[in-house]
Amino acid sequence: MKMVSAAKLRRAQDAITRMRPYATKLQDILENLSSTLDTSENLYAKEGASEQTLIVAISSNRGLAGAFNANVVKAVNAYIAQNPQEDVKVLTLGKKVFDVFKKTDRVENEGYDSDTHSVYENLHFEFVSGVAEEVMNHFTSGSYGKVFLVYNSFKNAATQILKTEAFLPIQAPDGSDSRSQGEYIFEPSKEAIVEDLIPKSLKIQFYKALLDSYASEHAARMTAMHKATDNAGELLKELRLFYNKARQAAITGEILEIVAGAEALD
Repeated sequence: MKMVSAAKLRRAQDAITRMRPYATKLQDILENLSSTLDTSENLYAKEGASEQTLIVAISSNRGLAGAFNANVVKAVNAYIAQNPQEDVKVLTLGKKVFDVFKKTDRVENEGYDSDTHSVYENLHFEFVSGVAEEVMNHFTSGSYGKVFLVYNSFKNAATQILKTEAFLPIQAPDGSDSRSQGEYIFEPSKEAIVEDLIPKSLKIQFYKALLDSYASEHAARMTAMHKATDNAGELLKELRLFYNKARQAAITGEILEIVAGAEALD
């Protein structure tokens, strides 16, 4: 399993490494652009009146990855505990976190047409953008007041950083109050930008979070399997030593019995 995860990690790491600079820059543009628009012009920047909050919890479909999935569950539960006034619903991407929250009334998966359990079997932009679009439509229709992403961000093979990231509404950057629309030239038009660029940017941020989680999953599993191998090696040494001591004690006991029998015959 360590070797399989190491092979998959290489491809997943290359994917998120290529995507991250583009997604980060696009996120900056998205925030800056949103700061120049009124909330009436940009539906994705307007906090909904609904008291219902959606948390998109991104985990894996399989276990044996250390604390990878448990950390996501803990982060969701921590948000729920810290915000008792909010009606929190959870959209689970990955079977492991679904198995935990399906016992509660918070799971939101049935309200979506996409098969969220197969997200890692179809981890390409077209499929993920469909899930993201459903989340965005629920937000703009007023079903949710806020949307958060909870996922593990990939840093390196040994380190994954758990993030609780605001997805909707779009957060304005610091100092955005001093910005003016004169800093931007809208081409072909402001309406076209709002209708095309902003939704596409949000879908890319959603896709990046899944790529991050996918790379983190294989890194966590590779590390967990490496530790399991080391622990098994140590346990094997201890058992071998215990076996040798027991064998030596048995041989010594047999020798003593033979010597005692010989002395008795004399």
